[in-house]
Amino acid sequence: MKVNKKSFCNFTNLIYDMNLIIDVGNTFVKFAVFQGDEIVFQSSVEEFSFEKNFEIILKNHPEIDKCIISSVGKLNEEALKHLKHNLKVLVLDSETKLPFSNQYATPKTLGRDRLALVSGAVKQFPGVNALVIDAGTCITYDFISSENVYMGGAISPGIRMRYKSLNNLTANLPLLTTQMPEHLIGNTTDNAIHSGVVFGVLNEIDGIISRYKDKYLDLTVILTGGDANFLSKQLKNSIFANSNFLVKGLNHILQFNSTE
Repeated sequence: MKVNKKSFCNFTNLIYDMNLIIDVGNTFVKFAVFQGDEIVFQSSVEEFSFEKNFEIILKNHPEIDKCIISSVGKLNEEALKHLKHNLKVLVLDSETKLPFSNQYATPKTLGRDRLALVSGAVKQFPGVNALVIDAGTCITYDFISSENVYMGGAISPGIRMRYKSLNNLTANLPLLTTQMPEHLIGNTTDNAIHSGVVFGVLNEIDGIISRYKDKYLDLTVILTGGDANFLSKQLKNSIFANSNFLVKGLNHILQFNSTE
């Protein structure tokens, strides 16, 4: 079999290239350094220490030459300028080329984190119907078909948001920390809140998964996000949980744009 030398070289470079992934949240900035598809370093810092940590990462990984930024919060202009001075930077937005067909009717309003999660599904589970559930501040559901078409999904309040809304929007209900209920029937106000919030979320997720499975029999379900570990053992449906799913999706988007 004849090997295309140019394609082989591009493939080799893709494997060994080092990419820097930056996920800017409302409070913290997450860094991940990839060599090919493997994470070789990751950290989470507060925004005010961004430049200091960025310099340390570049010093420890001088091979890095490309970077992708996904921003829910805001990275100040000076920090962004400094970043672009040192690396080839891709800022993820609605115009970024994606490794899937996007049929979302309002792409400019689609969260960057959701784009990254769908890209992670495409990378790890190609050619299958996949439902990505991100259990964080909000719970997001994103579906991509086996034909590599992103269809959309759903958004609902996350666990902490539900606890806070019960406290903020009522006169007497307390603000509680997340806790797995011991019983379905709460015999105190605190126990009743835990039962309502946690079992409510679990039943919502299980119910949505079941409805997708009724329509797509070969469905792969992926659970990620800050509350994934808390929820995964309690859910009826078999789920693949991966805490690095979002940064892996961002790395896949960067790789995809680097080979265009």
